[in-house]
Amino acid sequence: MSLLALLTVVSAVPASAVPRSLTISADKGSVEGASADGIDRFLGIPYAAPPVGAKRWQPPAPASAWSGVRSATAYGSRCLQSATSTGPGMREDCLYLNVYTPERRTNRPLPVLFWMHGGGFSSGSGDLYDGSKIAKANNIVVVTINYRLGVFGFLDVPGLSKQGAGNYGLLDQEAALRWTRRNIDAFGGDAGRVTIAGESAGGHSVCALLASPPARGLFAGAIIQSGGCPSLTVAQATARGRDYAAAADCSDPATSVSCLRAKPANELLAAGSGFVGGILTGPLPVSGVPELPVAPSVAVRSGRFSNVPLLIGTTRDEVRQWALPFAYATKEQYERAIRLEFGAQADAVLAHYPYSAYDSPYTATYAMAAVWDDSSVFYGLGGCEYQTLTAEFAARQPRTYFYEFDDPHPPTLSTTPDGFDSGAPHASELGYLWPMATSASLTPEQQRLSRAMVRYWGAFVKNANPTTAGQAAWPSYRSAQYMSLLPGNDSRALTTEVYAARHQCSFWNGISYGWLTTNPDRLAELAGVPTS
Repeated sequence: MSLLALLTVVSAVPASAVPRSLTISADKGSVEGASADGIDRFLGIPYAAPPVGAKRWQPPAPASAWSGVRSATAYGSRCLQSATSTGPGMREDCLYLNVYTPERRTNRPLPVLFWMHGGGFSSGSGDLYDGSKIAKANNIVVVTINYRLGVFGFLDVPGLSKQGAGNYGLLDQEAALRWTRRNIDAFGGDAGRVTIAGESAGGHSVCALLASPPARGLFAGAIIQSGGCPSLTVAQATARGRDYAAAADCSDPATSVSCLRAKPANELLAAGSGFVGGILTGPLPVSGVPELPVAPSVAVRSGRFSNVPLLIGTTRDEVRQWALPFAYATKEQYERAIRLEFGAQADAVLAHYPYSAYDSPYTATYAMAAVWDDSSVFYGLGGCEYQTLTAEFAARQPRTYFYEFDDPHPPTLSTTPDGFDSGAPHASELGYLWPMATSASLTPEQQRLSRAMVRYWGAFVKNANPTTAGQAAWPSYRSAQYMSLLPGNDSRALTTEVYAARHQCSFWNGISYGWLTTNPDRLAELAGVPTS
């Protein structure tokens, strides 16, 4: 056996187990969790003060200390949002996090996965992501969090607060990271080995945190799943804020702040449908302010971001389901929509994506989805711009790893029309990493992929490299390769040229176009598509 192999075996032997206690002393007081299936769970721990009353629309304040032992066996309330599934109720008092740690902790502190949920900055919660599976499989600590959403987390009205307007949710994430730095050692974690991670809006959050000066030093690695680097300018955010104030009957600039502050939370939530908007018109982090001086996309291009190891990737058919408003579109209506979106480039786009090239009966949906997937016009998600974003990261960070989730038929939670092929849509990889409703529907081959992905993600958190024994090696992006994640044991590294060819990147990288600014249903309406 080589010296390197011997050292690897020795390092894998756990240190003597430390007597565990389900009562942990955190900085604000003691918490008592519960244990099951080899994992200790500490749920509903407050990481900041309730953002209510005078603390509404303010940066997160420190949580108050408590005496005695606080029960940490139930999730805290979800943040207010327009839609929720079964689970904890929604309240403004929602700044809680959850810690999952192996029952048999060792003398050596464990690396930490810090997870931020998706949901368009308008929905979601930490309790939807049970960290037990990843923690147990990889012997790591997992933290999941809530953060303020919608108008409570991302409203920007002049005078609302001296700091943080438009970015309260982002500041919540940073507060949760600071809690983790102060406390995670008591739960067996290593404060110096925290990897931030998130999907969709959670992925956008990761990019924003990479670009945020106050967040520097709070994490050592990052994972972006189907998220990019979009943001709003202050001018865009305040314009949206004025529209929201008007919808809430607080349009007078002289009194709008006091008017909004006097509103009950349920009225503020009810007035927020326009603010939440659709897929492309919802809240985003705001740049041009101290917590985000430059747009995250600019920060990446210019190198002004926390240069840490990065795992980043996409699903193969990110936006296919979002093109369903075109389910009943004719050839003429599809072509009209392309002309509305791409203007002078429309003829070239239609030559590369002709209506006749796609299957019926959802021909226009498949065609439009292929255009949107490859062009990355949804905030840069998927396709060619996503590959460019990865290359920009990799130009400065050699430990950058890229993937495409390529399972052709993963289970999803969305309801789709009979006979519609969703492919591998946005968020379809989540059930392979977290115990969710979709996980129960995995075939044996998909379960093998799930186990492999859990180990890849864990290896990255532990070693800043996803390659792990017994699975296909995962080269860095600098080697001009990426990982194609497939059911069974078929995941494999492919060349970046394969990815570029799949998404027609030689075409898209050669023309000028912008991100889509009209939601899919509205674009379909403008193109004359019937709703049924």
